[in-house]
Amino acid sequence: MTETASPASAAPVPTRTELFLAFVRITLSGFGGTLPWTRRMFVEEKRWLTAAEFNELYALCQFLPGPNVVNLSAVFGSRIHGVSGAIAAWGGFLLVPFCVMLTAGILYERYNDVEAVRRILTGVAPAAAGLLIATLAKMAVPLFRSFGPAPFVFAATAFAIGVMRWPLIWVMLVMAPLGIALAWWWRR
Repeated sequence: MTETASPASAAPVPTRTELFLAFVRITLSGFGGTLPWTRRMFVEEKRWLTAAEFNELYALCQFLPGPNVVNLSAVFGSRIHGVSGAIAAWGGFLLVPFCVMLTAGILYERYNDVEAVRRILTGVAPAAAGLLIATLAKMAVPLFRSFGPAPFVFAATAFAIGVMRWPLIWVMLVMAPLGIALAWWWRR
């Protein structure tokens, strides 16, 4: 099953090897989170997906069990080359980080009492948060351009979870059907 990632896209269909290496590159770049790097590669560099397609695919992966970007790798690989594409993308996404984290865990076990190690780890957190906020802003632009209900549902969801500290499951159980109903009503 070989099909393009996007019917409107002129980008070549990546091979299984290209999928594997793309996800290896993403994981080597993505300290503190890989979503910014995944979006950058898929939308801006390789043009495998449009911004709207990426948002839709990522939204689907939010509802699947497990880490969102890991789900994204499997779903995207599957869309391109079926099961073998999913395995190639998933393997590229997880193989190197597994080896790096295994090594980091062993090193941390040995050197966790060194003050320099603590300072480095403290400094990495704000950088990761900044990357996540920048990616959120890029992903929100297509939503706000449409002037549909999506920006308001998004803002209400973020407010309910981030500010009000309401449980994620209850907010999603209310906001997902509400968002679907509003989108349906808006497009009638």
